[in-house]
Amino acid sequence: MAVGIFDSGLGGLTVYDAVARAMPEVPFVYYGDNAHAPYGVREADDIFALTCKGVERLWQEGCDLVILACNTASAAALRRMQETWVPPDKRVLGVFVPLIEALTERKWGDNSPPREVAVKHVALFATPATVASRAFQRELAFRAIGVDVEAQPCGGVVDAIEAGDEILAEALVRSHVEALLRRMPHPQAAVLGCTHYPLLESTFQEALGRDVVVYSQADLVAESLKDYLRRRPEFLGPGKVARFLTTGDPQRVSDKATRFLRRKIPFEAA
Repeated sequence: MAVGIFDSGLGGLTVYDAVARAMPEVPFVYYGDNAHAPYGVREADDIFALTCKGVERLWQEGCDLVILACNTASAAALRRMQETWVPPDKRVLGVFVPLIEALTERKWGDNSPPREVAVKHVALFATPATVASRAFQRELAFRAIGVDVEAQPCGGVVDAIEAGDEILAEALVRSHVEALLRRMPHPQAAVLGCTHYPLLESTFQEALGRDVVVYSQADLVAESLKDYLRRRPEFLGPGKVARFLTTGDPQRVSDKATRFLRRKIPFEAA
């Protein structure tokens, strides 16, 4: 009954933490491709190949359903994977849709035509690769019309978080928010389009101002996944054991992850 969680590094642990709290009875297997992080500056073909390799490893662990807890992978690789690569007895899902459903106040499976929504001006903060893919705008267009999206590529933020440099990460966030506000002075909502960014949610909120609604992904993904598995229990795979796998150095990744979630997270070699 295991479910896989894939990320390019440590950011997906924010999603893992939320889904594990929401579904304590489900064993989750986490795969962090730390050896190749960050994905946000890589080419789409490279992201696709690395993501497929990680997902295959999770299938080996008995995870018939894998969540791409990485916005870059979701943006640059997911559609191609679903259309050309994922076999019928497996599922690979991304993290954009639950966020957009919350933003547009539409429930999962609502396939009615796109309509006008209350939020008209949205700031998107994401990695350069996610911004370049325009995947967020494409998914949003399926559900809403008349929404202006201003996207800010947040170079350097993931690297600073992974390195544990909180001061640099916060400074970069403030700089990126200032750059976006010069182009969109009055956003109504802001989307944190990277699973690393919830760790800096308070910094984003402070820089944007209290009138801006900040959407973060972890809890939204957990709620959506719980609903999905309630409707599609056949995708609870045969795996039984929770594990944390990494392509990086297990001890170093374990130490960083423990600081990340403030509890012991024992990684092993993938």
